[in-house]
Amino acid sequence: MPKCIAIIPARGGSKRIPRKNIKLFFGKPLISYSIKLALDSKLFSKVIVSTDDKQIAKIAKEYGAEVPFLRPSELADDYTPSQDVISHALDFLKSEGHEFDYLCTIYATAPLLQVKYLKQGLKELKNSNAHMSFAVASMPFPIQRTFKITKENRCKMFNPENFLKRSQDLEEAFQDAGQFYWEKLHTKPKDIAFGADSIPIILPRFLVQDIDTLEDWKRVELMYEILNK
Repeated sequence: MPKCIAIIPARGGSKRIPRKNIKLFFGKPLISYSIKLALDSKLFSKVIVSTDDKQIAKIAKEYGAEVPFLRPSELADDYTPSQDVISHALDFLKSEGHEFDYLCTIYATAPLLQVKYLKQGLKELKNSNAHMSFAVASMPFPIQRTFKITKENRCKMFNPENFLKRSQDLEEAFQDAGQFYWEKLHTKPKDIAFGADSIPIILPRFLVQDIDTLEDWKRVELMYEILNK
């Protein structure tokens, strides 16, 4: 059996929703949903939380994750790429004698994620020559007909030639669902994550919601409540 690791990045300095990763969501810290999902899936040899924050570390351990280190502050600001965080965690674990075949990065802000999609991502990746599989969702509106609002408070289409085209005649587009990312650890990617070396695991839009603002938070609360009635 291949050895799989789940890494959940969770820094303490979120600004738009302060302490977002441990803010209570239906009575439990938000990060606890991702930890429970990873543990319930039975896919992983280890479930690791990478954080710079002692309180997040304490809560993560209470819900069953391992926190073998505190992330250095230079890897915990708004501009740190996720890949640097993951590489730091893997390097630390390798120095402790732990190596893995597959990595799954799971975001701490994914309370709608379901185990079956996590399992699907691993299965499809194992049975392919791709480097990555990750959760995606279709865009709710044709991107070819989107527009921006100018400084003069007027509208300007990005692609005005599509104004008169019917939405059903435009090609469907997809977006990163921001939930999980499987990778093979013994291969090197040949393309960017949103490219030919990645398998999209398509989720229904009612299971996908970014949580960046308080409006997002309220929306995901409503979605979760409806789904779990």
